Amino acid sequence: MYKAILCVFMLMYSTLLHATLQDSISKIKPSIVAIGIFSPLASPRVRLIGTGFAVAEGNRIVTNHHVIAAALNVERNESYVVMSGSAESVTMHKIINTKIEPAYDLAVLNIQSKLPAVTLAQPEAVAEGTEIAFTGFPITSVLGLYPATHRGIIAALTPVAIPVDHASQLQAAALRKLRQPFLVYQLDATAYPGNSGSPLFNAATAEVIGIINKVYIKSTREAVLSDPSGITYAIPVQALLPLLAQ
Repeated sequence: MYKAILCVFMLMYSTLLHATLQDSISKIKPSIVAIGIFSPLASPRVRLIGTGFAVAEGNRIVTNHHVIAAALNVERNESYVVMSGSAESVTMHKIINTKIEPAYDLAVLNIQSKLPAVTLAQPEAVAEGTEIAFTGFPITSVLGLYPATHRGIIAALTPVAIPVDHASQLQAAALRKLRQPFLVYQLDATAYPGNSGSPLFNAATAEVIGIINKVYIKSTREAVLSDPSGITYAIPVQALLPLLAQ
């Protein structure tokens, strides 16, 4: 009798959790954008490179600094752009200005339009074991603008230093911060190239608690698709708040 009651309870819990996640995804998806490089001389003219999401009044887009850190080809008139919508209904937005925080691998891009904005969580750390999800454009160059959601749990709060290709990419203030590595969320979930900048959100409330920024690679970068580690890292949302306040 006890086992039967337990089975019914677990089934009800699973159904409720699934329904709650569906609601959260429907709230998050309108805020998801893709980050791309536009070149009028290229074919295709836009190359998708990462994910972002709208915050504040909807005209500010959060993504990772490493997504927009590469030098652009001036001779080909390249520029970073924001793409909203999905599938065949896509709008391209010019970036008006950019604010960056390389030490936390964060960037905020201003656009003219106002998109539906996410709700940011309070700046307190979220407990280990919390059910989470993230929505973005994994493998953007292949799958296109079809936002996908992955789910898991917060596996740990762990200290990390953000790697860069060259030390010269970090300003003095950023280097001082890296002497005391900050805590990031380690997730029991799999992200892929293109998920960089995706919002990490509480599966039950849809509140954004972090920003996906990297995955653990077991062997080579080429193996990240065929043999993913299932370990992803995200920058807590409290690291974003000072950048938004500027």
